[in-house]
Formats: sequence, structure tokens, C-alpha cells
Amino acid sequence: MSKFLKGTVILLAAGFITRVLGFIYRIVLARSIGEEGVGLYMMAYPTFILVVTITQLGLPVAISKNIAEAEARKDYAEIKKILVVSLAITIGLSIIITPALILLAPILSNTLFTDPRTYYPLIAIAPAIPIIAVSSVLRGYFQGRQNMRPSAISQILEQIVRITLIATATKTFLPYGVEYAAAAAMAASVLGELLSLVYLLTTFKLKKRFKLRKNFFQYVQKGKRTFKELMEIALPTMGSRMIGSIAWFFEPIVVAHSLALAGVIAVNATKQYGALTGYAMPLLMLPSFVTYSLSTSLVPAISEANSRNNHKLIEYRLQQALRFVFLTGGLAVIVLYVLADPLMQLMYGSTKGSYLIRIMAPFFLFYYYQGPLQAVLQALNLARAAMINSLIGAVVKTAVIFLLASQPSFGIIGAALGIVVGFVLVTGLHFATVMKKVAFSFYIRDYLKGFLAIGVSGWLGFWIFENISITGHLAIRTLTAILVMTISYFLLLVIFRLIKKDELRRIPWIGNLFSF
Repeated sequence: MSKFLKGTVILLAAGFITRVLGFIYRIVLARSIGEEGVGLYMMAYPTFILVVTITQLGLPVAISKNIAEAEARKDYAEIKKILVVSLAITIGLSIIITPALILLAPILSNTLFTDPRTYYPLIAIAPAIPIIAVSSVLRGYFQGRQNMRPSAISQILEQIVRITLIATATKTFLPYGVEYAAAAAMAASVLGELLSLVYLLTTFKLKKRFKLRKNFFQYVQKGKRTFKELMEIALPTMGSRMIGSIAWFFEPIVVAHSLALAGVIAVNATKQYGALTGYAMPLLMLPSFVTYSLSTSLVPAISEANSRNNHKLIEYRLQQALRFVFLTGGLAVIVLYVLADPLMQLMYGSTKGSYLIRIMAPFFLFYYYQGPLQAVLQALNLARAAMINSLIGAVVKTAVIFLLASQPSFGIIGAALGIVVGFVLVTGLHFATVMKKVAFSFYIRDYLKGFLAIGVSGWLGFWIFENISITGHLAIRTLTAILVMTISYFLLLVIFRLIKKDELRRIPWIGNLFSF
């Protein structure tokens, strides 16, 4: 099995486990602090992501790409230099940015957000910034060497700690107010990040080929060329992420003020935003562990192929990734669309936000494509083009949210539509940019077969859920419908030859079952 496929499979397995654990965390959080508490949590979270993006400076992708190239040359001195320079940058930035967030928290909560209670979650999450700064460098190192196991295990450990602490932490602080409970949830995330970092440091120490601390500052002083090479990739990459992070930072602000213009009071706006971003969006984004795994594996794999001018391998890996996204994303979209109400009821004990899922789900296939396409652009040194695409999408998204959410006839639905318009536009622009660089065949017949499989399996799942009563229990009816959709979808893919037997045989651990 190739390093690319092995790494992708490891990340897929870990990504699935991480997403499931993360979803359990969201369920416990929603049931512990309610719609209002989730709204406070989600209003503060984009600010945290923005400062983390600034601290990372786009380095994880640059580290992964440059280390993959240095590894191919077996240049271990350069690998150490990349690590030393990256750590010096991120640690230095975190020392500046962490106190800045703490000092600015009162201004952010009282001036920009319509709910001043966001101050407490903002303060609680600040200690995670330096922890994530160091973790991101180590993850980039391991990913550049196409060793995805440490990153995968660290993510699982982080989620386990968060879930273990969340119920106790929120229950302890909820009597003092929902804002303190939201802050406790943030603090649980900090401890999860800390354990993840301890694991990454331990793994690095056991597997390293050089002593990182030896002549550390001498390597920093000699790292001007390395710094320049990292920045050539990191800055455009950070630009793309900054655009997304800034757009997400302003999103709750724009939504809150737009809903205020539409006549929605602050508390209800917080609840509605919580239903959108705390209930509906996590469910819609659950399948994106597939795209994250592919994106992480694609950067070093495409970079390696590009450094050897192997254009056929670039197209082959791109085709592999996009076909896999389409086939897995198609099933996810139809399951979420058909079973929005029962899934929300089972997970959150409420159907609030299910109508938002039905509006957004058909378009989320575009979102699943976005990560792998952006990874390819970064690997091909087109990070600047990806940044411009992201900027256009962010501006359009924010404008649509303001125009629609401020209308009483749309309200929070306008925010959902704005988010959808944003990622559909960015994905379309990414596609256009990739096709200018890579000779790429688009198999329309296969996509039509895929949509037919989606439609047929979705209809079967809907019919099963509505017409077959299995002891009348909602969970059993829902699981049965999902099972029917999954099996029928898989069989249709095989019948339509969208999945071939030789591809099934290459699946690790279970491939021998398809040796007939």
C-alpha cells in the first residue's frame, strides 16, 4: 500500500472516531447548557479560531510540504531547521497574542457581540493558544514525513479528555450562570489540547532523528533561507485561512446585528445562532472528516509528485480524492436530508434547527469538495489563488447574510443561505483554478450515475422510515433507515461500476472479503 493511501486510511479511521467523539461532546454540551449556552460558546469560538490562525501563520501546511521535499532528499539538517524556525515563530507569536486576547476580551464582548456574557468563554479558551501553536508544528512535521498516526492519535486523545470533563465541568458551574458553564466547556477543550501536546512531544522524542534543543538558537540564526521558503507557502495559506477565520469571526456579529434589524431580541438571536452553528452545522459537517483526511494526505503526496514533475500521478491522486469525496459525501447528504428531524431529536432531544439542515444539506457536497481542492492548490504553489478565491467567497457570504438575515421574512434562514452561497462559490472557484493547472478529465456519466444512486437510496430510506414501524421506537426506525440507505447506495455503486472490485480488494483489513 502506498504511503498516500496508508496515511489517508489512518486519518480516515481516526477522523471518523474523532468526529463521533466530537459529536458526543456537542450532544453532551447541548444537553448540559442548552440552546442559549451553546449560542454563547459558538459566538466566542470564531474569535478563538481567528487568533489561532494568526498564531499558526499558515505554517502547518508549509512545514508538511517542505519536510516532504526534504525527506525525499534525505536532508535531515534541513528538516531540523524547518522545525526550529517554525517553533520559534509560533511560540513568539503566542507569547504576544495570548495576553492580547485576554486584554481585548472585555471590548470584544461588550462592543462587537450583542451579548456581553461571551467574555467568560473568551477568557477560558485563551490558554489553549500556545498549546495549539506547538502542536500544529509537530503535526506538520509528522504529516510531512507521511506518518499520520501521531496526528490521528493526538486528536482522539484530545476528544476523549473533552468528553470526560465536559459533563462534570458544566454541571459544576451551571448554578453560577450559563456563561460560566460555557466557559467551563472551553476550559475542558484547553485540557484536551494539553494532553494532545504531551502525546505529540513524547512521540517526537521517541522517533526523532536529531536532537531538537541542541544548537537551537544557532539554527534560528542560520534559518533565514528556511524562513523565506516557509513564508512563501505559509503567508498565502494563512491568507486563505485568515479570510475564512475573519469571515467566521464577523459571522456571529453580522448575524446578531442583522437579526436585531429584523426585530429579534438579543437573547433570541443568541438562541437562533446556537441552533444554526451548535445544532445544525456540526451534524452537516460530521462527514467532513473524510475531506480533512484526504486534504492532510494530499499536500505531501501532491508536493512529492510535483517536485518530480509527475503530472500523471498528480491527476491520478486528484481523481482518486474527488471521486471518494463524491461517493462518501453523496450518502452523507441524503441521510442528513431525509432524516434531519429524527437525527436532531435523538441527538439533542429537540428538532430545533432540523429545517436548517434540510435547506443546507443538498449544497454541502460542495463543502466536502473544498478541502481537497484547496490542499491541491497549496501543494502546487497556488496558495495565493486559493486565498483570492476564499476572499471572494467570504465577502459574498457576509453580504448575503446581512441582506437576507436582516429581513423579517428570512431571519436565521438568511444566515444559513449566506453560508451556503459562500462555500458553493469558493468550491467553484477552486475547481476552475485547479483545472487551469492540472490536465483533468470530468466524467459526467459517472456523476449522473452517482446522483441516481443518491436519489434511489434516499427514496428507499424515506419509505422505510415512514412506512415500517419497528416497535415504534424512533432510534430503531432511524438506524434501520440509515442501514437500508447505506446498503442500497453501496450496491448501486457496485452495479453502476462506480466502485470496482479491485478497488474493494485494496481496502485495508476488510479487502479480502471482496476477493470473489
